[in-house]
Amino acid sequence: MEIDQVETFLAVATFGGFHRAAEALRISQPAVSARIRSLEESLGVKLFARSRGGLVVSEAGRTFKPHAEQLLRIASLARQAVHQSQPASGMPLQIATALSISVYFLPDVIKRFQQAHPNVLVSIRPGHSKEVLNMVLAEEAEIGLARSLQHPEVETISLREDPLLLVAHARRGPAQVRRAHLEKVASWPLIFYERGSSDWTLTHSLFRRAGLVPNVALEVDSIETAKRMVERELGLSFLPQLAVGEELRAHKLIAIKVVDAEPLERSLDVIHPRRRPLRPEARAFLQTVREAAIHDSRS
Repeated sequence: MEIDQVETFLAVATFGGFHRAAEALRISQPAVSARIRSLEESLGVKLFARSRGGLVVSEAGRTFKPHAEQLLRIASLARQAVHQSQPASGMPLQIATALSISVYFLPDVIKRFQQAHPNVLVSIRPGHSKEVLNMVLAEEAEIGLARSLQHPEVETISLREDPLLLVAHARRGPAQVRRAHLEKVASWPLIFYERGSSDWTLTHSLFRRAGLVPNVALEVDSIETAKRMVERELGLSFLPQLAVGEELRAHKLIAIKVVDAEPLERSLDVIHPRRRPLRPEARAFLQTVREAAIHDSRS
């Protein structure tokens, strides 16, 4: 059993097919097939099965999956342990981050980190979650911060929950209601942001699955713009909890629970490559991020 085979198994399980797994791993589809075949031969079981819906993980594969994830985590820790005693390189610490995280979470993290490590230069590269992942995979960033991001080539650490909340003006929202059915929500003026982003897709899917067409009053470029529009009583918006926590605590905005729809669950995640060991500066930054997330969730 080889690490490449285990990694490929998790990629196929994650993406539901050999073609998409090959694209994610940036190898050919025959290479994916060969790795899976070799792994199945070494284990003496079939890890995948065909169904009407396509390729699915077999019962043996489901049993193997948590152990495969653990194997990759151990391999990552082993690589880092080997490099742990290496001196700092003096190179800037490259951090890729989703736009919302760079605005609402990262400033406090950077302040904490620079107080403890004043000689480390940090370079921030913002982008959407997919761009953050691509920067980490392409070795353009050592650590990525995004929301709900999984990929077989990266280690994902979920720091805290960051769901999308339906928020309204505290005094002049729709009759100051705190609970509403989705059909009612669809009739209210809604503000959407970052067309094509994961938040935009997730919110639109909520209405599409229910057969509803939302009343989109405005489409804007960013979360911050959407929040300002809500504060100026121009509509309601589904916004990350991270972005509106201060306004909710100050009772400037209120959160409305949609009683007949699943919550739009998201998480604040930090990612780093499984195969590339982290420099001491990056490990220190990762620890600062985790401590900041714990402090932020308690405040």
